Amino acid sequence: ACGLPARRVAIIMGQFRVLNLFKPFQKVIPEVQSPEGRRIPFRDRLGYTLVCLAIFLVCSQLPLYGVKSSAGADPFYWARVIMASSRGTVMELGIGPTITAGLVTQLLSGSKIIDVDYSVKSDRDLIKTAEAVLGLIITVGQAIVYVYTGMYGDPAEIGVTNCVLIVLQLLVAGVLVLLLDNMLNNGWGLGSAISLFIATNICESIVWKAFSPYTLNAGRGPEFEGALIALFHFVLTRHDKTKALKDAFYRPGLPNIIQLLATIAIFCMVVYFQGFHVDLPVRSKRARGAASSYPIKLFYTSNMPIILQSALVSNLYFISQLLYKRYGGNFLVRLLGRWAAEGAGGQLAPVGGLVYYISPPGSLAAAAAAPLHTLLYVAFMLGACALFSITWIEVSGQSAGDVAKQLREQQYFLQGHRDTTSSLKRELNRYIPTAAAFGGMCIGALTIVADFLGAIGSGTGILLAVTIIYNYWEMYEKEKAQMGNVF
Repeated sequence: ACGLPARRVAIIMGQFRVLNLFKPFQKVIPEVQSPEGRRIPFRDRLGYTLVCLAIFLVCSQLPLYGVKSSAGADPFYWARVIMASSRGTVMELGIGPTITAGLVTQLLSGSKIIDVDYSVKSDRDLIKTAEAVLGLIITVGQAIVYVYTGMYGDPAEIGVTNCVLIVLQLLVAGVLVLLLDNMLNNGWGLGSAISLFIATNICESIVWKAFSPYTLNAGRGPEFEGALIALFHFVLTRHDKTKALKDAFYRPGLPNIIQLLATIAIFCMVVYFQGFHVDLPVRSKRARGAASSYPIKLFYTSNMPIILQSALVSNLYFISQLLYKRYGGNFLVRLLGRWAAEGAGGQLAPVGGLVYYISPPGSLAAAAAAPLHTLLYVAFMLGACALFSITWIEVSGQSAGDVAKQLREQQYFLQGHRDTTSSLKRELNRYIPTAAAFGGMCIGALTIVADFLGAIGSGTGILLAVTIIYNYWEMYEKEKAQMGNVF
C-alpha cells in the first residue's frame, strides 16, 4: 500500500491545526494595540467612540468615485438594516463582511471544526486574525461581484480603471471598519464598532423619517416626508383641522404619527422586558462568605436570534430576486419567490412564493386581509428565533455546560447544592435552555408586533437598536457603580 502508515498520519493530523494557517497573516493584518493593562478613563473612551462614530457617518455620505449609476431597485434593500450600509457610498458593504466573518469563525470554533482554546492568548490572537482575513476576503469578493453584476453601471462603460478603483475604495472602507472595531474592542472605546454602527444606522433612519424636511407628492399634493413636520404643516395650513390630524396620523405611503407612536411603544416594551431575569445565588470559595448572584436574563442571547434570522431572510431575498430577474418563468424559481415593483421608488417586494410567506405584512389591515400569510409569517418568526437562540448558546459557549465550567474555574458554587460541575450544570439546565428558547420567541413576537403596527425602521431594526442602546446603558451604569463620577 502507498502512503504513510496510519499511526503516523494520525500523529501528523493531531499536530496540525487549521488555526496555525493564519500565523503568517499576523504580520500583515493591521491591528490597533490594546492599552497594555492600563485602564482608559470612561471620558476618554467615550471620546474615542464618538470619533469612530463620526468617521462612520462621514463614510456613509461619501460617494464612491467612478460610479456611473446606482439608481433603480436596490437588491440589498432588505439587508441594509443589519449591514449598516449606505447605497452608492464607500460604506456600501457596511459591516456585512465583518459580521459574516465573525459568525463563520464562531460557528466553526463552537462546532470544534477549528480548535481554539480561549484561555490561551496566542489562540485568541489567531482567531482574531482569522476573522480579519476572512472579513477582507469577503469584502474583496463582494466588491468584485457588485461591480461585475452592474450595480454601478455597465462595467464596459465604467472602464477597467474605474472598476478597479471602486473595488479598492470598498476594500479600504472594509479595512477601516476592521480597525475601528478592533480599536473599540481592545479597550479604547465602548462596546464594539459593529453594534455602534448598527444602532446609529437604525436611529438615523428613525430620526430622518420623523423630521425629514423633504417634500414629496404622493397624489395628495406636496407634503413633508417627516411625520412630525407633516403634522405641524397640516395643522397650520389646512382649514379642516380634523382632516388635517387624520391625514397626519394615518397617511398611507409616508411616515405618519401612528407609526412614530408605535416605534416609541416598541422601544418601551423592549426596555421593560430587558429587566426580566432570574438570579441564581452563588458563593466564592476564594473569598469565604462572599455571596453574589449569577443573573440569567430573559433575553439570554441578546439580539443574536434576530441578527441571524435577518441574515437568513436577507440572503434568501437576494438569491430569489437574482433568480427571478433571470429565470422568472422557471417553476422552481417562482416557487421560491415572485417579485414586483412597489411604490414610487420602484423597490421590488415579494408578492408570491416562499419568500412572500416569510415576509412581514405591511400593516394590521394587510395582516387581516391575508390570514394564511400572517399565520405562516408568525410561525416562521417565532420558530426561527427560538431555534437560532438555542443553537447560538451551544456554539458561542453560553450553554449550561460551558457556564458551569466557567463558574467552577472561577471557584464559584451554587448555594444549597453539591459543589460539583454536574450538579451546577443540572441546575443551570433548568433555566438556560428555557431562557434561550422563550427569550428568542419573545424577541420574535416583539418584531412581529412592530411590523404589524408599521413601526418606523422595521421591527428587526427597532429590536436591534433598542437592545444595543440598552447594552450601552448597562455599560454606563456598571462603570458608574465601579468608578463613581465617570465624567
